Amino acid sequence: MFKRVLFISGILVLGMVIGNFFLSNSLADNIDDNSKHEIEIAYPQNEKGQTYGSALDAPSYEGEPDLIKAYGIDGTIGYVKKEDLDGPMPKTPEEAVRLSKEAKPREIPLYDVDGETIIGKFIVGE
Repeated sequence: MFKRVLFISGILVLGMVIGNFFLSNSLADNIDDNSKHEIEIAYPQNEKGQTYGSALDAPSYEGEPDLIKAYGIDGTIGYVKKEDLDGPMPKTPEEAVRLSKEAKPREIPLYDVDGETIIGKFIVGE
């Protein structure tokens, strides 16, 4: 009786090991396949064709929408333009260092979803 229980237990363990091996390899293949493809978010567009939404949904910096959801200084929910948020871009490494050292909070407009109507203010760098 004891040998029979051991034999059945051994078969069950062997089955679980083999099953986990194939399952883990299958999952690893899927992870590898998915990592090769960037997930594309379909942001909605306003009447001017600008995309809008949360930057948290973007798979990368390049995938961020034109208008990024933000909370204004008074708590108003609106959108900031990506280019306003980025601010001046340095042309040389030296300029990047200088801009970094001189960085201070700055105020930019908070827009309605139309990308034109200013509904508040947003502070960058606080």
